Amino acid sequence: MLEGGVKRLHHVAFTVRPGSLDDLREALARAGAPVIEPPAGASEDGLWTRDPDGTPVQLVAGPKVTPSQKASPATPAPVAVGTGAAPSRKTAKPVRPRRLSHVLLFTPDVARQVAFYSETFGLRLSDRSGDIIAFMHGPHASDHHLLAFAKSTAPGLHHSSWDVGSLDDVGLGAEMMKDKGYTQGWGVGRHVLGSNYFYYVRDPWGSWAEYSYDIDFVGADVDWLASDHPPEDSFYIWGPTVPDDFVINHEQPLPA
Repeated sequence: MLEGGVKRLHHVAFTVRPGSLDDLREALARAGAPVIEPPAGASEDGLWTRDPDGTPVQLVAGPKVTPSQKASPATPAPVAVGTGAAPSRKTAKPVRPRRLSHVLLFTPDVARQVAFYSETFGLRLSDRSGDIIAFMHGPHASDHHLLAFAKSTAPGLHHSSWDVGSLDDVGLGAEMMKDKGYTQGWGVGRHVLGSNYFYYVRDPWGSWAEYSYDIDFVGADVDWLASDHPPEDSFYIWGPTVPDDFVINHEQPLPA
């Protein structure tokens, strides 16, 4: 049983290179995408549009916020000789994600979304599995994906992904969330596409937050070869069985 009110994806925001908003405005015009007023409750900064699914998108000029090189593992604390390296459950420090890595959105048309975000914003396809799922990276260096799309009957948010510094942080974060009452999740495991280790925590509205470690990185000078992968590789290489509700879109319209 889900708790809380009905969830709806409000908007998606991107930081873009300073001086690029005029070029992006022209790209939107070529694509037939409207320039809109900010939705209620949103910042008026930058340029606003809607993607083909109707989701508001904000473009704000500013410093690059995606990484420019692959994130390094966290440095473990030194361990005194003759003592155990693992903390106790009481002394383990809370896991703090280092940054937002990516978001994955539901869409009725994966190919249409990939084409729009590629042609208007310059994102590049990393990998896909037919018309089921697709992953996109930024052209100026980013993780394997900063935006991804999964097929559904309606738009919506599937998950946000948060980078942590070690595989231990993935497992420890999962355990700490369980201790706080968030017992429904998936992992620990490892993805094929992106290669990252993961644990997903289900939120009160049915979407997910992912602890992610060691995702693939696409440098600005790398020509990543996008491939079409079989469906079984779109999920994971190892890990527990996928929960039955993992791909349910709780933002889809209710039956009439």
